[in-house]
Parts: sequence; structure tokens; C-alpha cells
Amino acid sequence: MTRLTLRLDFANGSQIGPGKIRLLEAIADTGSIAAAGRSMGMSYRRAWLLVDQINRAFTLPAVTGQTGGSGGGGTALTDWGRELVALYRQVEAESRVANVAALTRMEVMLDPDAKTASEA
Repeated sequence: MTRLTLRLDFANGSQIGPGKIRLLEAIADTGSIAAAGRSMGMSYRRAWLLVDQINRAFTLPAVTGQTGGSGGGGTALTDWGRELVALYRQVEAESRVANVAALTRMEVMLDPDAKTASEA
């Protein structure tokens, strides 16, 4: 089945796509940039740089650090971060629905014997 993948390129030069959104979702699930990065197979530094890009792109941060007790702090999505994820997922779902006919037509026309560049 064909998968629709969206990357949004904003007027200020910032971008957000499925990887950054998955990272935000992983942070929401784990409460940690490091754990979220590990769950996606990336280093803490890479995850932190992506979070920094997201936070700088908008007027409000999507991710914030939390001070904590004996276990130390953590990381959480802000209200804006949760809204950003929801808005991206909404655009993604609505795009999929709006383009089902075109995607289906392209899929029907695929050559089942075609080799990808990595297989050639």
C-alpha cells in the first residue's frame, strides 16, 4: 500500500515532517529526549538538535524541560507541542483522504517487477 508522507516547509525556512513529529510523540511517551532518541535509533545529540529546531521554529516552545525530585528532571510537550502534533496528524489524515483516488491510480500503475535504486 502506498504511504503518503508529508513534510511542511514554512515561510520562515523551518520544516517539520514525520520524523520530528514521531520524536515529539516519543518524548510525550517517554518523558525524555534521550529515551525518545534511543527509541528511534538516534543519539541524544541528534534528538536534542531536532527539538531545538522545533522550539526555535515557533513563537512558543513545543518541548520543555521539567525539574524533578529524586529521579531528576525530564522533558514534556507543552500545550503547543501537543497541539502541533495534533495539527500535523490532522493535515496528514486529511491529505490522505483528499488524495485517495490519485494515490490508488498511481499504485495500480506500479510495475511489480521494478527494481529500486538500492536493489539495482
